[in-house]
Amino acid sequence: RLEEFLKKKVDLELSTLPDFEERAIDFSEVEKLMNSINTIPAPCAPVINPQAPNAATGTSLRVGWGLFSDDTVECYQLCYKPVSNERYSDEQAEHTLKVKETYCTITNLLPNTQYEFWVSALNASGISPPSERAVYVTAPSPPTIKSKKIRSCESAALVCWESRDINPVDSYMVEL
Repeated sequence: RLEEFLKKKVDLELSTLPDFEERAIDFSEVEKLMNSINTIPAPCAPVINPQAPNAATGTSLRVGWGLFSDDTVECYQLCYKPVSNERYSDEQAEHTLKVKETYCTITNLLPNTQYEFWVSALNASGISPPSERAVYVTAPSPPTIKSKKIRSCESAALVCWESRDINPVDSYMVEL
């Protein structure tokens, strides 16, 4: 019997009904459900840190911030501008930087000047509200010693200097 069966030609093709081949399946509801599962929320507002000691030079500031939540963040948008009581000018323009870390060192700033900083977090879903604003101050420029006014004797010396800064300086440290 096996020999007879193997001699027969067997047709292994499956036939399908024509109406089955033309049927289209609507996956729009499934797609919406899948998209809603994979969507991450926009991040919460970061918290900007106050200025840390030794975080400033005459022309740079190191600014830091953090998050109170476990938000997914791709990058941060750090904004800053000089603080001034005057009306808007070119020097008052806002500057914006994209940063990957939770800190940034800003350079090319003016000495002994206050700057206002705020930061937002970004991810694929959007941008967070901005943080509270924090004011940082650059260090003053070193003073210029007036060499023609220097006087000295065995037990004392008189040294005069002048500030090169527009804003007043709180104090000076004299080293001998």
